[in-house]
Amino acid sequence: MKSYTLIAPAKINLHLEILGIRPDNYHELVMIMQTVDLADRVELKSIDTDDIILHCGHPDVPLDRTNLAYRAAELMQQEFPEAFAKYGGVEITLHKHIPIAAGLAGGSGNAAAVLVGIDLLWELGLTQSSLQELGAKLGSDVPFCISGGTAIATGRGESISPLASLEGIFVVLGKYRSLEVSTPWAYTTYRHEFEHEYDREPVSVTDRLDRIHSGALVRAIVERDPVKIGGLLYNDLEKVVLPAHPLVSQLRAEFQRHPNLGTMMSGSGPTVFSLADSRSQADALYHQVRAAITDPDLELFVTQFCDRGVRVI
Repeated sequence: MKSYTLIAPAKINLHLEILGIRPDNYHELVMIMQTVDLADRVELKSIDTDDIILHCGHPDVPLDRTNLAYRAAELMQQEFPEAFAKYGGVEITLHKHIPIAAGLAGGSGNAAAVLVGIDLLWELGLTQSSLQELGAKLGSDVPFCISGGTAIATGRGESISPLASLEGIFVVLGKYRSLEVSTPWAYTTYRHEFEHEYDREPVSVTDRLDRIHSGALVRAIVERDPVKIGGLLYNDLEKVVLPAHPLVSQLRAEFQRHPNLGTMMSGSGPTVFSLADSRSQADALYHQVRAAITDPDLELFVTQFCDRGVRVI
């Protein structure tokens, strides 16, 4: 039986701005997203039956269609019935290294890996853009997880425009293992509190999208200037998540107490990250935060930016 092993990197947001409400009632977003070397490993194997079989050693990962990776395999079955009839079902094994419910797109990355892996197993020959179109049916982060690197994401997050690579910049991540923040809650709460600030006219939304494409953060990325990038981090959702979750706010404050290039919550949280100008600064920050917060529930990771999304090994 054919099999493939794929690496599915985590992602962080360097910029997350909520512009308004789309006609489909989703938020109109503009984000700058970045993949990092912290990654899950996803194994796919053809099987003789018509089943989707999902394995994972992590006790909190569901093994049914509530898992996005499972739904990715279902989607491929539905979209390519002739290939499914020819090649049969698939056995998927997830090896989790990205923390669960961290806002780091672990589930979306797993789904992206399943799409890429089944494309290979079934010899479909799909282009990256075709895979991203399929991924958008599963979730807003899946298209970016397929391509990875550094990119501007607009719309619901599914429209991707690549930017210059920032590979090699170091980052320290922190997340309380037992703490979860509901993404729907974060966006709904933000809408309730800040809807009066939303752009109402399409021309205003277009203008703001144009401004981010030519703005200071994009220029800093093109110049590959980590100091400027760290000073320009931005996330609208901090306005609602930090007041409601003191542990996240306190973790962010602790990161900021020590030398780094910039600190922010990623996405809807609860992961907090700081950029570092070197491996030694990242390691020092890791140990400083660990010494200050001895709670064993706190997970810390030192990693670095990478220039790719899902890849085959």
